[in-house]
Amino acid sequence: MKRYYLAIDIGASSGRHIVGWREDGKIKAKEVYRFPSGVQEQNGHLVWDVDALLSHVKAGIAAAKAEFPEIVSLSVDTWAVDYVLLRGEEEVCPVYAYRDSRTEAAIPKVHEILPFAELYAKTGCQFQPFNSIYQFYADKLTGRLEGVTDFLMIPEYLLWKLCGVKSREYTNATTTGMVNAETGKFDPEIISALGLPPIFPKLQKPGTVLGEYEGIKCVLCATHDTASAVEGIPMDGSQPYISSGTWSLLGVKTPKPITNTASRAANYSNEGGVGYNRYQKNIMGMWLVNELQKELCSGLGFAEIVNAAKESCCDALIDANAPEFLAPKSMKAAFDTATGGKLISIGDYFRCAYRSLAESYAKALAELERNTGKQYDKLYIVGGGAKNEFLNHLTAKATGKRVVALPIEATALGNLKIQMEADL
Repeated sequence: MKRYYLAIDIGASSGRHIVGWREDGKIKAKEVYRFPSGVQEQNGHLVWDVDALLSHVKAGIAAAKAEFPEIVSLSVDTWAVDYVLLRGEEEVCPVYAYRDSRTEAAIPKVHEILPFAELYAKTGCQFQPFNSIYQFYADKLTGRLEGVTDFLMIPEYLLWKLCGVKSREYTNATTTGMVNAETGKFDPEIISALGLPPIFPKLQKPGTVLGEYEGIKCVLCATHDTASAVEGIPMDGSQPYISSGTWSLLGVKTPKPITNTASRAANYSNEGGVGYNRYQKNIMGMWLVNELQKELCSGLGFAEIVNAAKESCCDALIDANAPEFLAPKSMKAAFDTATGGKLISIGDYFRCAYRSLAESYAKALAELERNTGKQYDKLYIVGGGAKNEFLNHLTAKATGKRVVALPIEATALGNLKIQMEADL
């Protein structure tokens, strides 16, 4: 008899419920529910509506059960770094989103106490202005940590609301900038130096069964979506990968963290995998394209946008990872400023975006090969961006690698794979 499992995979712009099962030695999957996610503006800040997320999570579970009554287990993965503070059993609202600018004042204060070189040597975690460590310190500066007894990363928060059990999953915790690269535990020296409350307990591994929701086991997958995505790639050996979505995550599996000066200079991160280290880098992704599409041509589909980009002869490039593209009020204006007004047609904007992404991939991959001391011949691409043949072509040309594009729900497949292994 087939056993069915439910992956709840939530990205920064949409979420999906995917039921999976084993058939003929492979994982088969079917999407049963999809819903919008996304940040909201509230009092000048960017926040998550976690109540709406939870409502959709439960609605999707009901839809899955209606079609597949015998679901064995479920798990939730989301983006990293964001969390919900708790005072007892009560949420501290709002729940800030990583694109919010509230960490600007906190970052230099953290680095006065713990210079980034020291932080990187301890954690191997890249610098990003949204890293949880800076968010927590911003909370301290504004008094939000007063009386706080707990915190849960977003997927663990949703699982808690389903099964009543609190957990902190290892792969997600390694994105906080507070987990020691050698011990795999929250670093007590970092927590003490920053004067943070004692709310950072023992971490749990993917595959841990937490409890039940309506008779369905709630299991920890690799709750950081990129960690699950890497588990979902049918990879030939250990080759570089790009998980291409709102962000592009480029990396490779390594036996242990690489925390040398060159890695810090290139801003490579060491994050938890399922039995390995993920040596990877956050690179800008489809955010550029999505925001341009909303602003310039909301009525056009992406096939039309790609065709327009192909027809353009524009050779302008931007630095796709420059801070002015993180959360601009106008993405078009940001492109105009960066290119000196060279972009004329819609095709020019999208050609510039796609070429700039491909060049950023090439630069990051060259850094990866220098820092690991290895050369690779393939580059696996999964996620939404893998469906874009034009971007894949540009990436192959820029990197000189054989691009293996797998337009699969790799994150959901990795989520399902971990549940299935926990069920053995």
